[in-house]
Amino acid sequence: MLPISVTPGQVGPHFMQAAFIVEDVEKAALAWVAATGIGPFFLVPHIQLNEARYRGALVDGIDFTVAIAQSGGVQVELIQQHCDNPSAYRDTVPKGQEGFHHFCIYTDDYDAVVQRYTDQGFAVAVAGQFGEMRFCYIDTAPALGCMMEIVEQDEAQTAAFTRIAEGAQGWDGVTDPIRPLFPA
Repeated sequence: MLPISVTPGQVGPHFMQAAFIVEDVEKAALAWVAATGIGPFFLVPHIQLNEARYRGALVDGIDFTVAIAQSGGVQVELIQQHCDNPSAYRDTVPKGQEGFHHFCIYTDDYDAVVQRYTDQGFAVAVAGQFGEMRFCYIDTAPALGCMMEIVEQDEAQTAAFTRIAEGAQGWDGVTDPIRPLFPA
């Protein structure tokens, strides 16, 4: 039997990320580092999602921060929503609570993967773009107890995912446990 290898940013139908909703992303990242040794976490503060659709309707904006670390072939993503607007995050983890939210699939065949889920009757909870990269959250909670995020393969996103994975290689578990993903 051949060993299974999962490369960060590798396209295909594998789960490349597990994500959790938290109340304080930096506090949660430090707790993950202390409890698991996973890290460092790369922070992207106050992402403004202005051109998205929530359950088919345009959203007035979603403000959230993420921190992402690599653990073997899977990323751990922590998400803190700052605003009270409706979102896929609040659909499964109410404000004031924390918990598992979604798995992520990174794919070069975005339309086909989204279609696979919608053909099964799952709703697109949120859909949007960051630059040219499309993403959506599929509400698979009725069947799986969580959302499924689909992210379109993108050169800039692959570079960010690679930076996260490289940060974990040889990390001493102490130095700079929270770092900016994108230089200021």
